[in-house]
Amino acid sequence: MLTLSLRGLFGAKRKEAPGSPFQPTAPATGLHRRPGADLIFRMKSWPQLPEDGRTADIYRVLSVMSHQPVNRQYLLARCRMAPQQLDKLLMKLVQEGALEVIDPARFAGREARAA
Repeated sequence: MLTLSLRGLFGAKRKEAPGSPFQPTAPATGLHRRPGADLIFRMKSWPQLPEDGRTADIYRVLSVMSHQPVNRQYLLARCRMAPQQLDKLLMKLVQEGALEVIDPARFAGREARAA
């Protein structure tokens, strides 16, 4: 947490890729979040990696996702991978069927009806 605030303090925030398939188009404020903005990624199976895909950064991302479901912002904050590279990896894993994508907005309606 301290690392994140130091990054922001010194202007070292990561630049987001424009038009990323996993990036929110508008900031999520309060209860008015854009559907799909907080997608959660859950590892279903460990993928077969090509030789050039066996890097420390990729193994770090896979390790994090194999322990717990996470969102894109969590991965960007904890892994040293550029947003474009992360998006490319996530898309590849989804296409291979190794990654499940969960949209928490599906469950938001259930909570509102129950209250």
